[in-house]
Amino acid sequence: MIDLYFWPTPNGWKASIALEEMRLPYTTHLINIGKGDQFDPEFLKVSPNNRMPAIIDPDGPDGAPISVFESGAILMYLGRKTGRFYGDTERDRISVEEWLMWQMGGVGPMAGQAHHFLKYAPQLDPPQDLPYAKDRYRAEVGRLYGVLDRRLAENEYVAGDFYSIADMSIWGWASLWEGQQQVLEDKPHFTRWLETVGARTGVQAGRALHAELRGDHSDKKSQNVLFKR
Repeated sequence: MIDLYFWPTPNGWKASIALEEMRLPYTTHLINIGKGDQFDPEFLKVSPNNRMPAIIDPDGPDGAPISVFESGAILMYLGRKTGRFYGDTERDRISVEEWLMWQMGGVGPMAGQAHHFLKYAPQLDPPQDLPYAKDRYRAEVGRLYGVLDRRLAENEYVAGDFYSIADMSIWGWASLWEGQQQVLEDKPHFTRWLETVGARTGVQAGRALHAELRGDHSDKKSQNVLFKR
């Protein structure tokens, strides 16, 4: 069993979706980010940047256990371990890694900031309703989704004609487009891809993992843990 340290967020879904898609058995350890579990010293031994997801694979390289933190690194590790969803050629793998890095450096951080300033910051005490920040991150997410739509006009999936860990990395964030105050009418290829990937059994199972625990972090305790540490 792989140990998955998880909370139901777009980054957490990357790991849960990959484990489901690759049919790897795993045990879930909940890291309640609203309560501060991510700062527990035992968890920091696995994920020193106090972020989930993280995994421990008892059957790592050379048969020895290994821990992996950072969602993109987890996807790459599991893709190599199983030989699945990473492409068949070196050109495929380069494309997968390009779009995985695009997500890690672009969609994830920008969509995360959009969520923060559009949804959470106005609820803080005192409220931080900042039009400049809201406009900046909403527009940047829109630009990135436009890049993705143009890419998907020429390819069935993000890295090419094959489903990959790059799709897994982007889908969770992209599925929350409404909360990022985006529109789909001008992104038909992006819309088609969202529906295609979202219909996959593994994606649905990974997305459903402890979905009942998702919250809006509207209470002051959660906000202090998440936004003021």
